Amino acid sequence: MRYPIAIEPGTGATAFGVVVPDLPGCFSAGDTLDEAVAAAEEAAAAWIDAALDTGQAIPPPSGLESIRHNPDFQGWLFGVVAVDPAVMDDTVERVNITLPRRVLRRLDARARAAGETRSGFIAHLTLEEAAR
Repeated sequence: MRYPIAIEPGTGATAFGVVVPDLPGCFSAGDTLDEAVAAAEEAAAAWIDAALDTGQAIPPPSGLESIRHNPDFQGWLFGVVAVDPAVMDDTVERVNITLPRRVLRRLDARARAAGETRSGFIAHLTLEEAAR
């Protein structure tokens, strides 16, 4: 998936600023144009991941032309960032993990106390940690 970006040109004293207009509040910066675009790609993936965690709908990318004609971005540069579709893949996948038995017993006890399965509890902890 390719999202258009608007890039505010940097100067010797300021970084390049990048906005992903289709993802409200998604922005980044970089000292060089390459760094700014790479940071925007990471920011877009993180934005989408966080939105999915909170149950938000992911806006589809608009055309590059639509942001190019937006007066808010007059004098800016334009480009696109690629977001790996795997970021949006919630397909359940079976995995095999190895833990010491004493850790597994603690994990299972905490999962039971929370009213969750082992897998559900691990997923819950991971998403909770990512939200911090």
